[in-house]
Amino acid sequence: MDNSAPQIYSDIDWNTLRANALAKKGWQNKGPAEWDQKARSFSSRNKNAAYVDLVLSHLPLENTFTVLDIGSGPGTLAIPLAKKVKTVTAIDFSRGMLNTLEEIAREENIHNIHTVQCAWEDDWQKKGLQPHDIAIASRSMGVKDLETALHKIDSYGSRYIFLTDRIGSTPFEEGAFKALGRSFSPGPDYIYTLNTLYTLGIYPNVTILNLERDVAYTSMAEAIKSYSWMFHDITPEENLALEKYLSAKIIHSENGRLIVRRDSPPQWALIWWEQEQKKNLVKADL
Repeated sequence: MDNSAPQIYSDIDWNTLRANALAKKGWQNKGPAEWDQKARSFSSRNKNAAYVDLVLSHLPLENTFTVLDIGSGPGTLAIPLAKKVKTVTAIDFSRGMLNTLEEIAREENIHNIHTVQCAWEDDWQKKGLQPHDIAIASRSMGVKDLETALHKIDSYGSRYIFLTDRIGSTPFEEGAFKALGRSFSPGPDYIYTLNTLYTLGIYPNVTILNLERDVAYTSMAEAIKSYSWMFHDITPEENLALEKYLSAKIIHSENGRLIVRRDSPPQWALIWWEQEQKKNLVKADL
């Protein structure tokens, strides 16, 4: 390419830009063993989260549909989805998460969820996975090879594909990192995913999901636990600093119940496309 020529959109290498942003991020991805240990607490924290209702409200669910839930965790979406569709296949690289999902399903008498221990990088065909009516990747796009992951989810959703990706610092809170004396860089968010999809010839819909800014906790201990997941190897001194930070964020306290106000409400981008719509766009270009 002539370096003197004005650059245009097609000259942008989104893979390289995203890799650079990943290298600068101020948080660490957790491996399967770490998620195994956090499965139950993660399930309790997310069971009645507003995020679940927001996502479900945008899904075209029918009782004849099959759903593939990629990075299912302990069933945050898989459990409520199973009550609305024919079957759910839940995949996650953490066996502990899948065990928790299976336990909850038994407790709630749900029998139409099939679990498969599987990572984005695995050969899904060898794992026996087949395309489903809807493929969902909820808050599980923190992969190194985004382009390959997007090709994969696109090929496993025969009708619809839905994914949610971070906006800005979500789900982290930059002020909490500063309070602990840790540097923070959010890393790549949904804009990289959106632009990578565009370069792949997929033009998705985007809906911004705004969560609550004020969060209620039954105690300071619960609030600290809710925040401490953000940090790797938090020390006792940092724990005290986190308590001090949260104490300053309390806007109401009554009968042991605390209302903590975040600096800004968490936001997620719901990115989705319909296979039929994509086919029509291809036909129009011919």
